This record gives sequence, structure tokens and C-alpha cells, in this order.
Amino acid sequence: MAGKTARLLVLDGYPKEHRGPLADNGGTLAGDLYARMLKECEPGCEVDIVFPADTDCTLPSGTALDGYHGICWTGSSLTIHDESDTRVTRQIAFAKAAYEARVPMFGSCWAAQMAVTAAGGKCAKNPKGREFGLARKISLNDAGRAHPMFGGKKAVFDGFTSHEDEVQELPDGAALLAGNDFTRVQAVDVTHKGGSFWAVQYHPEYDFNEVASLCRWRREGLTKQGNFASLEDADQFIGKMQALHEAPGASYLRWQLGVDDDVLETRIKQQEVRNWLAVKIHPRLNG
Repeated sequence: MAGKTARLLVLDGYPKEHRGPLADNGGTLAGDLYARMLKECEPGCEVDIVFPADTDCTLPSGTALDGYHGICWTGSSLTIHDESDTRVTRQIAFAKAAYEARVPMFGSCWAAQMAVTAAGGKCAKNPKGREFGLARKISLNDAGRAHPMFGGKKAVFDGFTSHEDEVQELPDGAALLAGNDFTRVQAVDVTHKGGSFWAVQYHPEYDFNEVASLCRWRREGLTKQGNFASLEDADQFIGKMQALHEAPGASYLRWQLGVDDDVLETRIKQQEVRNWLAVKIHPRLNG
């Protein structure tokens, strides 16, 4: 690996009008959050961030898709099955082009839905509502336990999450790797037109600060859904999440929120990302 630098493209799925509220509530822009994680997992890598929901989105001057070793997709506030929304259809077209360019892809949440949709599968609103905060007891199936994305990962684990939509129908070339009681598809590997997309429905890039920020943004909807008894109850929960972010060793907060090293230890929660880099990106650097 000496002297060779991974060049990665991050696609921030949030539209311009939603990036502001995310930051206003104390959150990190999704593209910046992903770039930070990639640089932690692959020191020295070069990362470009673009916003494919925007009409003026272009790749950096002098670059093309096949000039990158890998592409990563963040989450998004959009609804992927809204075919009338050009902010969505532009991104689906981008994913189709990336499949055809055979540049390996990885991503979180919106990415799992994108991986499936761009390859011919379907997504829909989860009838159970928004899975929020922590996706509990994500379980690897037989394919997942044997898959290189989950090398070194426990067979059952928790992950940060926030999503209303879910994968409904897998396309040809897709392998279901993990699920839980709330969301049947928590991880997929999609091969399409020679391209590869590993994606998880949860967020290895999140921490408790990001979830607290999202909760501030969505507290009214989450209260209406029944996650909280009142807005005051939501605010108390947000306060505990923020406090745990600032003091991850606080055992009383870990107990009250029911969390462990699955989400508090960076190396554990980002294992899938490091596996993708090792299996999909490093061979391209050495090729």
C-alpha cells in the first residue's frame, strides 16, 4: 500500500434545502461525516464530496467516475420511491451510471435503498413507521455470516439508525445479508451490470451527537409516532444522548439508554467500512 492513495467519491444524498436544518440542529453534513469516517478508516485517502440531488451537481473538474477507486453514498432526507421528484431520479441515474462504470460502491441507509432501486428492486414506506436511534438486534443470516463485509463482526449487533422507508423487493443479483424485527433488509450486496454495491440500512458513520441532532429535528414526528410521551420526554432523551456522546464511559447513561460497545466503539461500528476498503478498494490500488 505504500505510496498508493485511495481516491474516493462521497455522494451526499441530502438536498440543499435540508442540509441547512440538519446543521441548524447541531448535526454534521452527511458528506462531511462520511469523509471523516473514510479518512479514519483509510488514512491518507483523498475524498471528494458532491451533492447529486442538486441540479448543478458535477464531478470536480478533470475527473470521471472511473477515476475513483470507490464511491460512497450517505443517508438522505428524500423518499426514494417518489418517481416524480427529480432530486431522487437524478441520484438513481447516477447510481446506474456508477454500476455500469464498475466502480465499487458502499453506503448507509439511503444507500441500501439506492443499491436496490437502481438495479431494478423496489422500496416503500415501512408500515411500522420510522426506525430511529438504534436498530436493535440486527442479525446476520447465513449469507451475511459468510460475507466479507461482516468479517470480524458479531452475528447479532445494534447500529445507529433513522429511516422511514425500507427495501421491499430485492432485484436480481442482490443478496440479503442481515435484518431485524423492525426492518427485514438491514444489509445487502448487489451486483448489477458488472458493478458492486455493499450497503447497510443503519449508519456506521453516526455517533450519539448525530442521533441527538436528528432527534431535535424530528422530535415532533417521533412524539406523534409514539417514540416519546411528550416533547419534554423527547428533550430529556436528547439530553441523555448528548451527555453520553460527551462522556461515553458513563455507565449509568449506557444502562439507561441500553447501549454497549456495538455503537460506542468506533472500530466495532465501522468494521463493515474497513472490510469494504480491504476487499474492494485495496485490490484496485494494487491492480
